[in-house]
Amino acid sequence: MAKRVFFSFHYQDVVDFRANVVRMHSTTKPEREDIGFFDASLWEETKRSGKVALKRLINSGLDNTSVTCVLVGSETYARPWVRYELLKSYKKGNKLLACHINSVKGRDERVKPPGPNPLDFIGVVFSSDGRTATLKEYTNGVWSDYIEIDGSANYDFYVEEQFRGKGFKLSSWYGAYDWIIQDGFNNFSDWIE
Repeated sequence: MAKRVFFSFHYQDVVDFRANVVRMHSTTKPEREDIGFFDASLWEETKRSGKVALKRLINSGLDNTSVTCVLVGSETYARPWVRYELLKSYKKGNKLLACHINSVKGRDERVKPPGPNPLDFIGVVFSSDGRTATLKEYTNGVWSDYIEIDGSANYDFYVEEQFRGKGFKLSSWYGAYDWIIQDGFNNFSDWIE
C-alpha cells in the first residue's frame, strides 16, 4: 500500500528547483500507481499568516501521513519551521528520513556541496523511567529544550530500558540518502518503507 509522505523543506530549495525534482518525480513515472507514496507537503505560507496559523497548517498537513521526508539543502537544518515539522512528525510517530538534494542541478545548472542533516540538530532525551521524553534542538552551539510543540517539550512515551535517561540526535535512528548518488528516482519508494 502506498505511503502518504509529508515533505519538509526550505522554501529556497523550491525556488532553486531542487525540492521540486524530488516532490514531483512521481509525475514522470509511467506506472504512477506504483510509485509507493502520495505527497502531503505544504507550500510555505507567507509570514503574515502568523505562528499559530502556520502551526495549524503544518499539523493538518501531517494528518494521515506515516512518513516525513526532509529535503536537505544548504540551510534546511537551521529553518525553524522545518524543525517544528520534524519534531511534530517524531512525536506523531512518523518514520523520518533525510534526502540530500544539493546534488540535484538547480535552476543555474549547478550542484552544491551537501548541506548539514537537520536530524543532527534535533533530538530527544528520555526520562530515567522511560515514560516521558523531552524534545531538544541544537542552536548556537547549545542543546536546549524545544518548546514550540503543544506548549510543552514533555509527552507520554515509553522506551526500552537501554534508552532511558539518555539523549539522542534523531539522526541516530533515521536514515539519510542522496537523491542523485543513491538514485532516488528509482529507490525512493524503498527508502520510505
